[in-house]
Amino acid sequence: MNASIRPVDLAKAYRLLNHGPTVLVSARYQAVDNVMAAAWCCVLDFDPPKLTVVLDKATRTRALIEGSGLFAIQVPTVAQLQLTQAVGNASLADDPAKLAHAGVQLFEMEGHDLPLVAGCSAWLVCRLIDESHNQQAYDLFIGEVIAAWADERVFRDGRWHFETADPSLRSLHHVAGGHYYAIGEALKA
Repeated sequence: MNASIRPVDLAKAYRLLNHGPTVLVSARYQAVDNVMAAAWCCVLDFDPPKLTVVLDKATRTRALIEGSGLFAIQVPTVAQLQLTQAVGNASLADDPAKLAHAGVQLFEMEGHDLPLVAGCSAWLVCRLIDESHNQQAYDLFIGEVIAAWADERVFRDGRWHFETADPSLRSLHHVAGGHYYAIGEALKA
């Protein structure tokens, strides 16, 4: 595990996603791991912290989440641009070696039986709040954040510090068709 990973107080966990990054969603069920990219992930509540993520019915990760009731949300970095694009455009159903082909390295945090993607800037472990109607009608999943960590080189004291961190640690923001933006400079109102 990376020595710069630190726990994030759950009261501040919403800040890991509030800036709207593209995320990686990972899950495990019956010894099968998968990771996919998702552009539609949003903070939903503070106490307890909750988030929403849209997961198409065709994705293998969705089936793993529905089976296990757990998933992880990760914030990939600029250094992971190609990895993010690869896991967002390949299916485990078509390529059983998808994660290896994309260069994904997984690790676990003690007490959580979930695959986490190495090299990200933040990780949120979520318990699925089963809302069958939302899941079937809108592909919308709700998760309660039960643990969170961040890379202190870019997130510390409950805040992002992109402006002082290495630019390779900036978050990705997907627009369409493989076109992304990295988060920009800090401005003060």
